Amino acid sequence: MRLSTKSEYSLLALIYLVRKEGNYVKIQDICDRYGISKKYLEMLFSVLRQNRYIQTKRGAEGGYRLARDPSEITLAEIVRLMDGALAPTESVSRYFYADTPISQEERVLAVFEDIRNIISDKMESVYLSDLA
Repeated sequence: MRLSTKSEYSLLALIYLVRKEGNYVKIQDICDRYGISKKYLEMLFSVLRQNRYIQTKRGAEGGYRLARDPSEITLAEIVRLMDGALAPTESVSRYFYADTPISQEERVLAVFEDIRNIISDKMESVYLSDLA
């Protein structure tokens, strides 16, 4: 598993929103804090909004804020949303399973399944509230 900038920036932005404790935040504030392109963050926020992780409000007092309690959003959820499977190969993925050539070797597959379990278990146990 390797995090893309989509996951990294999404996590940074969500952590920023958690720290603002439910207040609406201007996207430019997040961009300035982490050096993220506004256009790129708007694209990421579109995905997060469509999946009901954030909500928006228009106007001078508007911006973005979390739509859910940060103690209910896991690290794994956000990474899966942005990057797909947490597993090192899709043939051991719980959510994105696909048969792969490595499936032919059960012992090798078992090693990758163990790796998936370690990564998944850790990421499923970490919430946005833990990171803020």
